Amino acid sequence: MKIMNSRQRLLTVLNCQQSDRVPISTFDLVGYNTKAWENNDPSYKYLMDFIREKTDCVCIWDPVPQVRFQTRDFEQPMLGSFMETGSLIAVDIDKYREGNSEITHITAHTPKGDVKTTYRVMDNVVTSWQTEHWCKNLDDVDKALSIPYEPIKYDFSDYARIKEEVGDKGIIMSMIPDPLCLTAELMEFGEFTIWAMTETDHFARTVAILHERFLQNLKNMLDVQLVDLYWICGPEYATPPYLPPRFFRQFVVPYVKDITQLIHSRGSKVRIHIHGKIKRVLDMILETGVDAIDPCESPPDGDVPLDEIKNQIGDQICIFGNLQPKILEHASVDEVERTVIECMQAAKAGGGYVIMPTSMPIHTPLDKKTEGNYIRFIETALEYGNY
Repeated sequence: MKIMNSRQRLLTVLNCQQSDRVPISTFDLVGYNTKAWENNDPSYKYLMDFIREKTDCVCIWDPVPQVRFQTRDFEQPMLGSFMETGSLIAVDIDKYREGNSEITHITAHTPKGDVKTTYRVMDNVVTSWQTEHWCKNLDDVDKALSIPYEPIKYDFSDYARIKEEVGDKGIIMSMIPDPLCLTAELMEFGEFTIWAMTETDHFARTVAILHERFLQNLKNMLDVQLVDLYWICGPEYATPPYLPPRFFRQFVVPYVKDITQLIHSRGSKVRIHIHGKIKRVLDMILETGVDAIDPCESPPDGDVPLDEIKNQIGDQICIFGNLQPKILEHASVDEVERTVIECMQAAKAGGGYVIMPTSMPIHTPLDKKTEGNYIRFIETALEYGNY
């Protein structure tokens, strides 16, 4: 078979076809984005150079939502899912240092009263933790929904840069939430499950409202610019043991189907993100019409071996996965090699498979053991990924 470039290779497997070799993705470690933190951290330089040379880039890039707000000293991403549907809102922000962390308190003033959230960002860890969620009870949810809805406009001014940087070395993927994600993340995880199970009508009404708002925002996004792939996050909130499968059918299938049909109508592809136990919802995932799924975790992290997922849905959905971070961060290089070979044996046949870790390192500086294991993963995938 003719040697493909990375863009051709990824687009081929997204159609569940066989490319010249199995594409290799490093998840959130994006080789071709000069603004990404991993490409500006000296401890990651050797690994990122290797990733650029040897792998196939799925570049995670999002347009900037132009959310209206009334505040100063504001970092828009900190508002999280609360603002994903677009609203005119006044907020107060209080930031301070606490030990090795930066703490951010945000108070939003809604027509029905205030709601509050808190984030913690630790030094040398490239992520944030929401330690206080916006809503603690149903009254808070009603306060959040009382904020006047205003459709979001999106700034794509950075798109030309990212398109030029990625070129034929990969594809561009934007991350979008489903309405279950927008709803569930209003509350602390345990409280969200109680809300869904005990106040299901109220929960369902909230999901429906946020879906209607987000679908309009998505139309606005697609009207301006289309990227290669859209990554839907949130359906895992309705998988066992968190919620029973009937909730997946009610709160995931119809809404993700709507989102997928809209994106397909514009000519792009959809990938669904579901960690954990998916065995009892695999058939429902097919009903949504998505083109790809990740990370397809095998036991004990999930409940379906990769070869079973391949046999059950691999002719209809492209599979991304499933190297666990504990392997890449803590195992021996021999164990990494063995795991990569097992993945290839389970999912390579016939195409429609991208080998990929299920997450990425978030600590800096990068540990040398992790760096070495990533190198072995990529080298082994190149050796055993040919057809």
